[in-house]
Amino acid sequence: MRPGPRNMITDVTGLFVGHAHDTRLRSGVTVLTADRPFTAAVNVMGGAPGTRETDILAPDRLIQQVDALVLSGGSAFGLDACSGVADVLRAQGRGFAVGDQRVPLVPGAILFDLLNGGDKHWDRNPYYALGRAAVENLTETPPLGSAGAGYGATTADLKGGLGSASAILASGHTVGALVAVNALGSAIVGDGPHFWAAPWEMGDEFGGIGPAPTHDPDHEPPPRKRLGEATTIAIVATDAALTQSECLRLATAAQDGLARALVPSHTPLDGDLVFAISTAVRPISDPVADTFALGHAAACCLARAIARAVYLAEPMAGDRQPAYRTRFTSA
Repeated sequence: MRPGPRNMITDVTGLFVGHAHDTRLRSGVTVLTADRPFTAAVNVMGGAPGTRETDILAPDRLIQQVDALVLSGGSAFGLDACSGVADVLRAQGRGFAVGDQRVPLVPGAILFDLLNGGDKHWDRNPYYALGRAAVENLTETPPLGSAGAGYGATTADLKGGLGSASAILASGHTVGALVAVNALGSAIVGDGPHFWAAPWEMGDEFGGIGPAPTHDPDHEPPPRKRLGEATTIAIVATDAALTQSECLRLATAAQDGLARALVPSHTPLDGDLVFAISTAVRPISDPVADTFALGHAAACCLARAIARAVYLAEPMAGDRQPAYRTRFTSA
């Protein structure tokens, strides 16, 4: 297993990511789409999720494919970003055909960044416009760190952010992860600078300083945010041809990566969830061995993407938490 050429989710052929953020609002939106509809599923393990249209992703529903996925700041207000994305896609003639109408299917998830110091006293919900802007900024090389849905994100002790990573398996399949990290937990061991995800790091993608020499197994971390203020929302993707049920299993396996990279995770105060998608351009030869390997790769990629999100976060005026590279200048 090795990183793809971009070390991003866009190493899965056909995927594109767009960001938009508002510096005054201190929040943003990220959209992932493809050149055609893709199979998708979702797994929710946090106790305080905020979502739109995730019910259609269950394997027993009529709809098996969607047009885009949205990750957004703004708490429940951020769900309106999906409407902005859907309107752009509809104007492009995309969406589920119903008679002479097209209905773009755009599930989304949000994180809470309303108390991060930005100006949240709007007269009109800004996330619709941010959703439109994000889908109009699609690229295969999106910025990471303080970008998109991760622009105003925080963790227990450091700025959060937007991260991505990829892996190419021995089978030839590609797996990628995209994540907005706004966790109650911490990405670093103790006072740092070592990341919990360090055992899965490839090269020096988040500093290359290796695992912590030790940690305190007796430590009981206090909740440093309140109910509804935390969430890590992610997408894992593969070019392997998977059914919706198999995508659900991929999302479930990927949650292990979240637990490897953030301590604690999946708490009652987080809304942690993972979408999983398949572009289905590369067949699988062994339904057992291939899906086993894909799940492992998804967990590894997500852990790496989380660490990269925190590592690449940029310091800004008005920050209420330090950026990793400001706090650990020698790391």
